[in-house]
Amino acid sequence: MNPISAGMLTRRIQIQRPSTVKDSLGAPSRTWINVATVWADIQPLSGREAVIANRITAELTHQITLRYQAVFDNPQQVAQMRALYKSRIFNIHSALNEDEKRTQLILLVSEGLDDG
Repeated sequence: MNPISAGMLTRRIQIQRPSTVKDSLGAPSRTWINVATVWADIQPLSGREAVIANRITAELTHQITLRYQAVFDNPQQVAQMRALYKSRIFNIHSALNEDEKRTQLILLVSEGLDDG
């Protein structure tokens, strides 16, 4: 594992988790709550096209590297979170605690398919 230098983390991202609130009619509505705002590095990994609902949709996978955040300790909650960078939305699939040292996290994410 290479240590993270400040110069590597050049993008400011927001980590969000879903929350359910009631709208004016009392019906449940999904909203997103900011959990953390951190510096990160975003690197593309792969891309593919899929036919979903008779429509061709593109999906790009990325790797987001950031300093350790305790918010990612619960694997069940991680898969519901997302990361925002400018107008881009990244659905988080997993958070890898590099070498189990709690210094660096690698988020495996997808962009393009709206999972929520």
